[in-house]
Amino acid sequence: MKSWTAPEIPRLAGRAKRPELFDTVGRAAVPTPKKGDEARLYVCGITPYDATHLGHAATYVAFDLLCRLWRDAGLAVTYVQNTTDVDDPLLERAAATGEDWQELAERQTELFRQDMEALRVIPPDHYIGAVESIPQIVPAVERLLKSGAAYAVRNGDVYYDLRTRTKPPFGTVSGLDREEMLKLFAERGGDPGTPGKRDPLDPLLWRAAREGEPSWNGGELGPGRPGWHIECAIIAAEHAALPLTVQGGGSDLIFPHHEMSAQHAQALTGERFAKAYLHTGMVAYQGEKMSKSRGNLVFVSRLRAQGVDPRVIRLVLLSHHYRCDWEFDEAMLDAAAERLERWTRALAEGASARDLTGKIRRALADDLDAARAMRAVDAWAERAPEGDPDGDEQPAEVAAAIDALLGIRLS
Repeated sequence: MKSWTAPEIPRLAGRAKRPELFDTVGRAAVPTPKKGDEARLYVCGITPYDATHLGHAATYVAFDLLCRLWRDAGLAVTYVQNTTDVDDPLLERAAATGEDWQELAERQTELFRQDMEALRVIPPDHYIGAVESIPQIVPAVERLLKSGAAYAVRNGDVYYDLRTRTKPPFGTVSGLDREEMLKLFAERGGDPGTPGKRDPLDPLLWRAAREGEPSWNGGELGPGRPGWHIECAIIAAEHAALPLTVQGGGSDLIFPHHEMSAQHAQALTGERFAKAYLHTGMVAYQGEKMSKSRGNLVFVSRLRAQGVDPRVIRLVLLSHHYRCDWEFDEAMLDAAAERLERWTRALAEGASARDLTGKIRRALADDLDAARAMRAVDAWAERAPEGDPDGDEQPAEVAAAIDALLGIRLS
């Protein structure tokens, strides 16, 4: 699957400090690889039936910062992202609107690509759809069946058996108790009440073909389509060697998705799935979490169609720490536009800076603290009329740092 055109990123003098990132599992900051090592990032992508709202954009801009910082620190980066281009919500939306599900998926995926390109997000090295991964998923599920880590129920559906022993064990990623797991599993696409399951939490690996639903050749599994969690496990393992340096996504994916994907991958490979997990906060609007079910989505494409500069949208997203939940308000667009105008004016005035590149690097190295980095740029812009007599960075160097590290092009 094609991704989108990569932005041109200036090369900066010197090197960034290796970032320390907050690991959801360990609940502590963890260092990332050393210069010259490989950093492997997997970020869960969209289900393409309603793209791209600000919650999506906040996640992908956050991990774009990480890719920029890793590369600035001299790391080789392998970035993998999936698209869940066949899933129940997509099929349900297509049925409700009368649109062919494949056409809906392609249209929304293309809109997502356009939004990411407008926001100057670095594309993944491997942008992989679930459908194109089915030839790799089928033998993986067959292996799990043969090893006893999976089982079939009467209708032909195949489930993963959570009694399978893996290292780390089930529950490590989320740290939740069983009661909370059952609640979230039911709310987030699970089927705890399905007859024949050994454990209500056992996740679906292969859904046997149903009338009116798309299906693919499943070999010994019979015709059907894959479950959600096994898709990401296989795509990550196929395109980025395990363990991943970072598994990323929204905080609503911690359970069941990231928990289950890790189980599948570990059962198949014997390797720990990821060394660290980074999760972005939820974005609210009008008092509630932004979600398709509530209908309170703010779309990047609609903001762009209204004439909002994509740089302004990106600045709104960067002004909140990636791990924090926050609520969008239209006034944020005005504030971000004013900030962009101040920065642009300061550059036009030829303002030099003192160690601005270093300040941005240090802020981002501290768990991607973009808000702190932007405050450093604000301070430079405020001093622009008088200039900094001790400034050691010329305007072109300042612009390059803001572009390369924050993704905001001023010139």
